[in-house]
Amino acid sequence: MNTLVAERVKKAAATVESDLRWRRVLSRDRSADGSFWYSVTTTGVYCRPSCPSRTANPGNVRFHASIAAAEAAGFRPCLRCKPREPALDARNAETVARICRLIEEVEEIPSLSQLAEAANLSPGYFHRIFKATTGVTPKAYAAHHRARRMREKLREQATVTEAIYAAGFNSSGRFYEKAGEMLGMRPTDYRAGGANAEIRFAVGKCSLGSLLVASSGKGVCAIMMGDDPEALLRELQDRFPKSRLIGGDAAFEKLVGSVVGMIETPSLGLDLPLDVQGTAFQQRVWKALRAIPAGTTATYSEIAKKIGAPQSVRAVAGACAANPVAVAIPCHRVVHKDGSLSGYRWGIERKRALLDREAEVA
Repeated sequence: MNTLVAERVKKAAATVESDLRWRRVLSRDRSADGSFWYSVTTTGVYCRPSCPSRTANPGNVRFHASIAAAEAAGFRPCLRCKPREPALDARNAETVARICRLIEEVEEIPSLSQLAEAANLSPGYFHRIFKATTGVTPKAYAAHHRARRMREKLREQATVTEAIYAAGFNSSGRFYEKAGEMLGMRPTDYRAGGANAEIRFAVGKCSLGSLLVASSGKGVCAIMMGDDPEALLRELQDRFPKSRLIGGDAAFEKLVGSVVGMIETPSLGLDLPLDVQGTAFQQRVWKALRAIPAGTTATYSEIAKKIGAPQSVRAVAGACAANPVAVAIPCHRVVHKDGSLSGYRWGIERKRALLDREAEVA
């Protein structure tokens, strides 16, 4: 009799081990949560695939298509992974969303310990799940939100001083310390719609078509490629509608020459001071892109993992599409998992040409 039981368990184990769902249980795959559940006959409980409990003997495992099916078979929910409750990722996302609303509603930016306490989590764990969910740290999220609120108040309030306090700053001194970083220009200039900002530009030609390079007082703010130089200039005007556009002089033409040189001969490299405005998440993506060596590529998921936000692949693609400076921030080096080329703001053929040239000199 014992031999028959052992044989039955052995056969059951072989069936479970050949099931793809078992591999997902072994890897505690959170993405499988909700698609199936498994039970263990020796404990009488059923679990979600990501349950952190000790791995069961496959001969004692059964799979179920639903919670109702597992309970109809006589199993009770695991007290550790709590399969009746929302999955951990969903609970974390809900917690992070609640804390984001808290950050947006308070006047003073809370400390990490205060935010963790509000989330009923330890500071370290809270910091990790916040970054994994949003792609940025709580501090960066709070800073970006305050900068956005400051821009709104500058448009709404009668004076800069009123806007400073309406945005939650306790003193004008603290605001002016961060003004350049938040606005990219003086507060009075921002209130005027950037009317006093000067943007120097020049249009050149390269083997990939027309090229427009523009720079503010802080650094290069636009590098655009296209077929029609007039269209590039119109795009620049649309991007900086209140700024004064000034044609570059001979010295500025050298800057354009450097960009052309990098396009034609990638081995020359390109290291320019940049003045690019973007969200905290976009800035992190752009920084990661600049670290990709010429002659190599990275996938969107690899970039997402590198910045500590593995679930934010689509947001990474969005940041690549929002890149305002071609080649200086090499978004052309990001490809699909299978190596195929995805869309490129300045045309897929230009992306292919840039990668081919870089591969030749790598």
